[in-house]
Amino acid sequence: MLQLTAARASAAGPPASIRRLVDICPALPVTLLDRPPADRERWCPGDALAARAESLVAAEAARIEAAHGTAPRPHVAASRLLHHYLWSLCLLTAGPWYLDGRAARIAPSALWIEESTGDLALLADLPDDGPHGPDGLRTTVAAHAGPVLGAFQPYVRRGPHALWGMVTDDLVSALWYLGRILGEEDRAVTAASVLLPGGTPPFSGAAAFRRLPGTEGRRHWTRTRQGCCLYYAVRPDEACTTCPRTPDDERVRRLES
Repeated sequence: MLQLTAARASAAGPPASIRRLVDICPALPVTLLDRPPADRERWCPGDALAARAESLVAAEAARIEAAHGTAPRPHVAASRLLHHYLWSLCLLTAGPWYLDGRAARIAPSALWIEESTGDLALLADLPDDGPHGPDGLRTTVAAHAGPVLGAFQPYVRRGPHALWGMVTDDLVSALWYLGRILGEEDRAVTAASVLLPGGTPPFSGAAAFRRLPGTEGRRHWTRTRQGCCLYYAVRPDEACTTCPRTPDDERVRRLES
């Protein structure tokens, strides 16, 4: 059975967990703020994404072209930006649940994205009533993610099932990443499997981890994404390890290299 540490009944609990996340997770580009950003031209709150989606996607396309030397198609840029936002949201929401037993309740107005860089900022004065159990965590993530999907759907060219598959993948991936950072991969796999066992709409599937036989008796955790984050469209030779396009022998090679 999954064991989670009981959260302390303190208003500073969720922000303390998030500060720890920011400290230990190098892939989480989030600045903690005590007030909203003053520059509203550069920064966009999560509850205004629909009005700014076109310019945000254009800025993401420019970043991809500058980094990789090729201009992505608009739906590719939109998918990459949406994945970035969702993965960060999932880690910020579910990470405290994994660390301390209580999810962070993040309103869209509390999470901001900087247009030119894609960096995020979070208002750290969060409510201390985040849920303890898997049902509450799923509800909290879905409440924030639903409007975000609606804002990006015209640009990513995917239907609701595929979009919720992306949320499912990013929620699993965020917990898995945190577990590996902490040297607790088995515990993180268990946590993700408890959170997403399947049959929990609007999330469109299960965590569905499986053991992948490696060399010399080694075994590796792996799963196959329900949806594609389109990284392969940016770097054709580097599809994600969990991409449906990546066969098991290539997964083993990467995991053991």
